[in-house]
Amino acid sequence: MKHLTKLALIVLSITLSGSLAYAGLPLNNLEGVGGVAFNPLAYPAEGDALYSVGDTEIVSKPRFGTWYTDLTQPKIDWGSIGVATTFFKRLEVSEGFQDIAWGGFPHSGANFHKNNIGVKLVVLPENSFGTKFLPEVSVGTIYKTTSDKVVHSIVGFPFRGSGEDWYAVATKTITQLPLPVVLSAGVLSSQEIATGVLGFISQRRETAFGNVDIVLPHGFAVGYEFKQGEEYDHFSNANYWDVHVAWLANKNLTLVAAYADTGRYNLSNTKVGLGSGPVVSAQYSF
Repeated sequence: MKHLTKLALIVLSITLSGSLAYAGLPLNNLEGVGGVAFNPLAYPAEGDALYSVGDTEIVSKPRFGTWYTDLTQPKIDWGSIGVATTFFKRLEVSEGFQDIAWGGFPHSGANFHKNNIGVKLVVLPENSFGTKFLPEVSVGTIYKTTSDKVVHSIVGFPFRGSGEDWYAVATKTITQLPLPVVLSAGVLSSQEIATGVLGFISQRRETAFGNVDIVLPHGFAVGYEFKQGEEYDHFSNANYWDVHVAWLANKNLTLVAAYADTGRYNLSNTKVGLGSGPVVSAQYSF
């Protein structure tokens, strides 16, 4: 409930603040990176130009996002807040903070705090070389740290308090169909346990992720995303997926409702899943 209260206050404050920009994709995802919920998109998160020299934009105004996830079975209240800005329309820098109140971990409850610092570089802009078919292609990294006070007591697998994600992603908006469709797919190299909330290990595994979103009339969009779970030597992460609907309330504000599944709740040395539940988000572009 406290996270819902915080979210309501944030939505109210950003709705009452002013500014110029265009809302919509990419959102600031759960880790602050320009994407959807779990996954990054190739598009950088940027608002209007904050500072330019002539016709060259140096830095954009930031994008801001907040999320609340209610994973009911393990009693997890998951709040996230993130901000991102872009330099030269090519280099995105982001920061995301996550607070996870786990009412049943493992018996008496615990609070986890996870921080994510991201950098994403556009290596090929969409429709380069005068084409209409080339996707935008980006590479990026996220340095993650998690509070590890209670992680020692989980299941005994070796862990660390920090780790790095590396990814490459291609995103294309197809406008030749009756409705615009955004397609995105990428490869992730990670050391994470439950996206890093429960720590990281020395092994590194490569997985795939993907998104599809359909832009509807009247400022709505619907979509689906999938994130493959890493399989390590002695255990694996569950696959993640979600379905979502977004409403571009105005050119600054986007509101999102989703249902997310992070795998059947299981905390063992063979499979890590955190259950499923509703998700809401408010996104603001300055």
